[in-house]
Amino acid sequence: MELDKIDTTILAELSANARASQIELASRVGLSGTAVARRQKALEENGFIRGYQAVLELSLFGLRTTVLVRIALDSQSEDALKAFEDGVLKCPSVTRCFLMSGSDDYLAIVLAKDIEDFERIHRTELSRLPRVARIQSSFAIRSVVDRVVPPAIFRTQQRKRASRGSI
Repeated sequence: MELDKIDTTILAELSANARASQIELASRVGLSGTAVARRQKALEENGFIRGYQAVLELSLFGLRTTVLVRIALDSQSEDALKAFEDGVLKCPSVTRCFLMSGSDDYLAIVLAKDIEDFERIHRTELSRLPRVARIQSSFAIRSVVDRVVPPAIFRTQQRKRASRGSI
């Protein structure tokens, strides 16, 4: 499926507000609600939209501390990576985890109530993960950018359409 300007506008609007109704979307893109619904369904079926979610105000749940945890394993063997990944999936305080290049093997994002809560998480979750050789933690002072979708992807789609139109 090739995206056009209407598709990228629908995606941009939904990434800003996933609760936007098809009528709201229709008024923004200049189509009927039925046409927008058809396009949105096609975007879902073609994998451009994986799902919808509510963005929660985590501080109301007491989670005010974000910790970036760099983890090095004792080995980079397939078994070590699999054992670690299976273990980190079970850590209830880890919200994201990335396999990394460089000196650290993984970067995990942990949410905690405060430093004391992170100490508990470190002791009961992170330090018990299999094959961990080193854990280094950095505390985020505040969030500067917090978005799920980089706005640049919509500009990239517009540039692609413009370059095809000039040929």
